[in-house]
Amino acid sequence: MQASASDLSSVKRPVETAYGLPNAHYTSDNVFTLECDRLLKQRWAGLDVVASVPEPGDAKPLTFLGVPLLIVHGRDTVVRVFQNICRHRGMVLVDAPRKIEGAIRCPYHSWCYGTEGHLVATPHVGGPGQNTHEAIDRKSLGLIEVRSHIWNGVIFVNISGDADPFEDAFATLLDRWQEFDVPVYHGGAESILHFDLKSNWKLIVENYCESYHLPWVHPGLNSYSRLEDHYHIQEPGHFSGQGTHVYRQIKDEDGTTFPDFPGLSEKWDTAGEYITFFPNVMVGVQRDHLFAIILNPVAVDRTIETAHLFYATPDTPVRLRQKNAELWYTVFEEDIMAVEGMQIGRNAPGFDGGRFSPAMDGPTHLFHTWVAQNFDAGDLQTTGV
Repeated sequence: MQASASDLSSVKRPVETAYGLPNAHYTSDNVFTLECDRLLKQRWAGLDVVASVPEPGDAKPLTFLGVPLLIVHGRDTVVRVFQNICRHRGMVLVDAPRKIEGAIRCPYHSWCYGTEGHLVATPHVGGPGQNTHEAIDRKSLGLIEVRSHIWNGVIFVNISGDADPFEDAFATLLDRWQEFDVPVYHGGAESILHFDLKSNWKLIVENYCESYHLPWVHPGLNSYSRLEDHYHIQEPGHFSGQGTHVYRQIKDEDGTTFPDFPGLSEKWDTAGEYITFFPNVMVGVQRDHLFAIILNPVAVDRTIETAHLFYATPDTPVRLRQKNAELWYTVFEEDIMAVEGMQIGRNAPGFDGGRFSPAMDGPTHLFHTWVAQNFDAGDLQTTGV
């Protein structure tokens, strides 16, 4: 039997005897806040994609884990992430996606910043008509930059600033997928899929990690990529997921397929792999396209899920991209009833976290273990669970 909610020792057991995370990890606002800090802010978390700010001067504001952020494509061509606040009084700078024609201007007192984050103007800061003051050092008052890294068009951020370098944190996965370290091209507006889910973000990861549910939740997909065609992918402490030996390329009416990524080994003629970059980026790679799903945990029981589809060339046929997006939308939509149903179930006081199928739930158990390893009983006791 599982111990108290603050004791996660039963979660860390081998899969044969382990229990899942306690209900509080899916229903408690206090635990949610602690998880956001420990699992997301202190690690590399997915934020958005470069395609959201495709041209120099483009800027997109968004709130992630309660923090106001601003993605800016600098005029020096570098994409950066800043805290979306003025260094004067903390006013939000940009309230909607737009092109920065001149400078990023604070709507409160008109302090202005360049697209690279430098403070460039402080009107009347020294009094009427006096735009400088000896106490205001512009060089030290630029926008607060958030540590970021771009991988295959996905923008990752480390809000705390003290995670291991991205290349070290995901070294094993990057090595596994080194054949996909090539230019990728976002499919455009029709290749963005949005879902507003009444579910804790972890349930979405847990569902993605395993293929056990395919026969019942994804009957269409399972008709050719069967349960027995899948295999587990597990790297304790870093990532987990699944793969299939029978990926089937989508075709247009005339037999057209997407161009393959260059230089792939024979494995990828029929294979597809679906792995979560812990904590919140779920990626699928196939010979002719890849997708990245970014989870934005808005509340303990609400998550914004956004999927982006990428291709090997920038000029793939529009109709084929639409057909592919429709296919994946159907698959992702089928998962909604599962993750929202589990969220409702987590309000049942008698539920002990659940047990795992030793043969089928290894990747999901690994994720639970990773979450549990980031806490001790003292941490959780402070939340009141």
